[in-house]
Amino acid sequence: MRILTAVTLNPRSQRKPKGEGHARRAEILAAAERIFVEHGYEGATIRKIADEVGLSSTALYMHFPEKSAILHEICSRAFSSLLEANEAAITHPGGPEVRLRLMLRAYVNFGFENPNAYRLAYMTRPVELREGAQSAATELGHELFRSFERTVEDIGAAGHLRGDARSTAQALWAGGHGVVSLMITKPYFDWVERETLVNTLMDGLMAGLLKP
Repeated sequence: MRILTAVTLNPRSQRKPKGEGHARRAEILAAAERIFVEHGYEGATIRKIADEVGLSSTALYMHFPEKSAILHEICSRAFSSLLEANEAAITHPGGPEVRLRLMLRAYVNFGFENPNAYRLAYMTRPVELREGAQSAATELGHELFRSFERTVEDIGAAGHLRGDARSTAQALWAGGHGVVSLMITKPYFDWVERETLVNTLMDGLMAGLLKP
């Protein structure tokens, strides 16, 4: 008599049928974001990422040639999304002060809505910088900041800056980064309601750095 033995399979270990290329790449990137943040870049392996999406390591290499290419694309997509948001702000009919606030808000919102991608793009350690984040920042991050800085320069040209445009732009960016990085890495702190904190910060930055 044949005895059938029940075997419990780990859903993640089951190989999934080949899907559409773009959908599969997006699935890989989403899994890699989580694994890079949870295990660190060095602790994340192609095998771990492949297992998470139900692929063999060999199949994953058909989408990305190496781990650094995955990190580079995650960071590139983050910067591209922020550039799109900046473009929308730039075309807003309001004055440069309005556009500046919209840009800051878009940056902060992106960080809260995409905390893993934000960590990888803006809170990278030296090894991650070498392995893909820095190249993405060089390609797109500089363009992103320059579009923000140009808006600050427009405010300066109208005589509404208390200091110079470069230091003002960097101070504003540092303020936005500070609230995002603290809230996503210290969720256990007794924060006030997020919108209240963000609005208080932005009001204070604008009042302190810009003239009426």
